Amino acid sequence: MKQLSRFALADEFSAHIGDDGTWSAEIDRSWWGWSGPHGGVIAALAVHVAGQTAPDATVRALDLRFVGRPDDGEVVLTPTVTPVGRSTRVVDVVIGQRGGAIATASITVGRVERSGAADIIDTSSDDVPRPEDCAPFMIPPEIVPMGGHLDLRPVDGPLPLTGAPEPWMRAWISTLRPMTVDAAYLALLADCLPPAVFPTLTAPMAVPTVAFSMHLAAPSDDPGPAPILVHTRNISTSGGWSVDDTTLRDERGRLLAAARQSRRVVGWADR
Repeated sequence: MKQLSRFALADEFSAHIGDDGTWSAEIDRSWWGWSGPHGGVIAALAVHVAGQTAPDATVRALDLRFVGRPDDGEVVLTPTVTPVGRSTRVVDVVIGQRGGAIATASITVGRVERSGAADIIDTSSDDVPRPEDCAPFMIPPEIVPMGGHLDLRPVDGPLPLTGAPEPWMRAWISTLRPMTVDAAYLALLADCLPPAVFPTLTAPMAVPTVAFSMHLAAPSDDPGPAPILVHTRNISTSGGWSVDDTTLRDERGRLLAAARQSRRVVGWADR
């Protein structure tokens, strides 16, 4: 699974800036999730635009809210920068489509200092098999088209729709088209596993993301393409809402990012 060449995620979606400072990108139907464009793609594009808008800083956090229903085709991303102190900025990005907003994102960027002896680095001690020792699992692209873009290798835990007693999944994930491991790529991967409640079900249900946040931790040793260990866990499903926590780690077990999603439970399936 080790990839050697690099490819920017933004190139996959033809993301480019216009003369007025707004960005355009194309999301085709191969990047759809259950019923529309994959939310991780929209989050990743917002992060990319923020990073390009403040190129002298590093993305540290993302807060995204869906305010409309996305569709395939062109999306327009409009960034606005607000300085916060000497070296921190907030880049607000409005993601629009066909003249209306579908999502808003607030991305915090700032200067990253040199590592020091007092650093606290979250490194997992879990003994997990290496990516090349795990069998691939294909998310059926006829059901979830974006599954056709992924090399997904479950590590342990239950699989989706198996009626398992525990709501969590863990897998090595990379895109089939090798991409640089940066903040935008991590935002994409943070949303690539099914909702963490799915292992407890025997048929799918609609649980669209309403709010998505991600916080960057230790920087990657090497931004070159590499599989990322994605561990997602459902911490609450009740009252028509479902909350997932997700961690993303490198092959050394170092925490690269942590994410949380609030999802609306639209319809339950038979369990």
